[in-house]
Amino acid sequence: MNAPRRQSRLDRYITFVLRQRWFVIAAASLVMAATAAGGRLLTVTGDYRAQLGEDNPELATFDVLEDTYAATYVALVAVAPRTGSVFTRETVRAIEELTEAAWTAPYSTRVDSLTNYSHSEAIGEDDLVVEPLVDDAQALDDADLARIERTALSEPDVAGRLVARDGRVAGVAVSFARPENQEAAWAEVGDHLAALLSDARARHPDIDYYLTGNVALIDTLAAAARQDASSLSPLAFLLVMAATALCLRSLVGTLTLAVLVVFVLATVLGVAGWFRAVLTPVSAVIPMIVITLAVAYSIHIVTTALSAMSGGRPRTEAIAESLRTNMHPVFLTATTTAIGFLSLNSSESPPFHLLGNLATVGVLCTFAYSVTLLPAMLAVLPLRPRANRATGRPAFFDRFGAFVVEHRRFLLAFASLLVIGLAAGIPRIELSDNWTRYFDERYEFRRHTDFVIENLTGLDRLEYSLESGREGGITDPEYLRAVDAFARWYREQPEVSHVQAFPDVMKRLNRNMHGDDPAFHRLPDDQALAAQYLLLYELSLPFGSDLNDRVDIAKSSTRMTVVLRDSSSREQRQLEARAQTWLQANAPDLADEATGLTVVFSHMSRRNIDSMLGGTLIAMALISCILIGVFRSLLLGLVSLIPNFVPAVMSFGLWGYLVGRVGLASSVVAAIAFGMIVDDTIHFLSKYLKSRREGLSAPEAVRATFRSVGRALSTTTAVLSCGFLAFTFSGFETSWALGLLVTITLLFALIADFLLLPPLLMAVDRSRPQVAPPQRDLHSGGRP
Repeated sequence: MNAPRRQSRLDRYITFVLRQRWFVIAAASLVMAATAAGGRLLTVTGDYRAQLGEDNPELATFDVLEDTYAATYVALVAVAPRTGSVFTRETVRAIEELTEAAWTAPYSTRVDSLTNYSHSEAIGEDDLVVEPLVDDAQALDDADLARIERTALSEPDVAGRLVARDGRVAGVAVSFARPENQEAAWAEVGDHLAALLSDARARHPDIDYYLTGNVALIDTLAAAARQDASSLSPLAFLLVMAATALCLRSLVGTLTLAVLVVFVLATVLGVAGWFRAVLTPVSAVIPMIVITLAVAYSIHIVTTALSAMSGGRPRTEAIAESLRTNMHPVFLTATTTAIGFLSLNSSESPPFHLLGNLATVGVLCTFAYSVTLLPAMLAVLPLRPRANRATGRPAFFDRFGAFVVEHRRFLLAFASLLVIGLAAGIPRIELSDNWTRYFDERYEFRRHTDFVIENLTGLDRLEYSLESGREGGITDPEYLRAVDAFARWYREQPEVSHVQAFPDVMKRLNRNMHGDDPAFHRLPDDQALAAQYLLLYELSLPFGSDLNDRVDIAKSSTRMTVVLRDSSSREQRQLEARAQTWLQANAPDLADEATGLTVVFSHMSRRNIDSMLGGTLIAMALISCILIGVFRSLLLGLVSLIPNFVPAVMSFGLWGYLVGRVGLASSVVAAIAFGMIVDDTIHFLSKYLKSRREGLSAPEAVRATFRSVGRALSTTTAVLSCGFLAFTFSGFETSWALGLLVTITLLFALIADFLLLPPLLMAVDRSRPQVAPPQRDLHSGGRP
């Protein structure tokens, strides 16, 4: 009783849009202009903390460490003479100049280098002198240079940290306080360091300078976000529109969709700006996603209108029929896609929340403009029917449908084996989020970081705050021996390149206070004496070189830093697990989990996958309930899950075989792809059930379905794939891995819909005594 009334309302709506087309275009333009004005309020950040949730336990532990000692925002400059070692007058002078200049950097709190290293030595038997290792490099003679080299390469705090063990590269580490207005502050710091290094290169053309560290990472993350948004979005637009033009073979139809994309994109970015959204490299890809989805979901309306016109219908009637046919499918597709993207809110990484929410806004805007602006523009512009190309032979999808029907048993077995075979590659995947590998070599940060890791020191670090249990307890000989044993154990591990530990300072002081006798290069046996040594040393240290970054104020804990060689996240987690085992067995009072930027990122993918699992399952359950309700069949609803679930399994399996390593992108691929690939399943099943209700057998219904929607599904997949392929041109790992994984998943989804779903339907239908009861047909505007 209600279906005709609903249909009548739909007809009245369509009539209004087409008759009042200029009004509709003007209204849509006003809405777009009002929302697009917010785009100017969008900002970009490169702060790596923006990728981490406030409740991240590793980040919370890291914050405690920084509050106890000092913030670990560091820029590391490697100084590398093109020939010889760093222990020449020119190179030492260059290091000294750079060290002094680095103090002028905004927000700098400390500068450490070979030249200002606080070297202590004995004068007589009881006097201690602490002074910079280098004072006035220009006046150094050969004997001084030999002494500096001998000292630097023998001191544990210098060799392997501020000077390469082979003496060919030196480092200048600049520490910064965490600023308030971080975006502006880090941009200022980045500009200052760039100018400083430019001047150094001009003054010393025979020396190369390499900049890395997490301060450089922040600057590069911001640059990557801006570059992806500004360069890859036009590329995605061109690829998507090229695919659209090839599929539609209509200039007017393609231009109409291009205008629609501009409207949707301007609206989404405007909404983001009004809500003061802050883009990161992860969320900066939202323009590409919006462009892709806008075309993929609106192209059905243009395609259907062109087909109707090719069949002889007048333009207005063809547009009306297209709206009538596609209104419900496009709405259902928008709903399922929105559910998939909204599930990203379960991620522990806030940029994915923004990505999911803005993509959802894009999907809803696409639907709104597709049923208002798009038909109105089609009614205004000179849309012409496509020329029919009569070849005298069955169309491709007629032949393909016949092939699938004829070989359905083989295809079912083949597809099942293919899924199982590819799924076997999933265990090969290693979850790894290494911040030193976030960018490819087109970025200077990656090239400089690789050089520093290979020639100076590692950048992955495990940080420990080792408690003595009481105020002033760090000079307790028992505590010092336990920390020293822990440091020695770490130095024996193959993954470790350097360990900076407080007992090394006390050994040096004990030797100094015994006339620099090498026999006393050991820990003091008396706590009171050790405390006196430490006090005397601290009083002798120059400004900016104190021990506050290594010792807490109460002298109750010390910081131990373990520098790792180039290693994967899994190797880092395994090393930390071995360290915890050693601590529990040998120094349980010191037991404390490692922290630091490396630890935070090494756990990020695994933690994000755990958080996304629940959200993805909820999204799948909701979409499944929608499909069961639409098809009014529990069995068909469950069958429809198979071609929507296996593509993600297949793509991850293939990735395991071919690549083997994946990071943060892996945690959201299933959620993003599931909402999109269900579109093809909806269209295929809807047409199949319509054919069955018209009396066709299961094989005949499959052939009719391929004939009706085969081209449309291929077009949608082509458009989506082209859009996400644009991601692969990004130099940011999360973006290109996400784009490639989603593209592979979309292609596998088309294979599943074409080669796995039809044989499944024919197998299920053969065992069913009757077809599902009559229901609304998505391809006839809701008519039974």
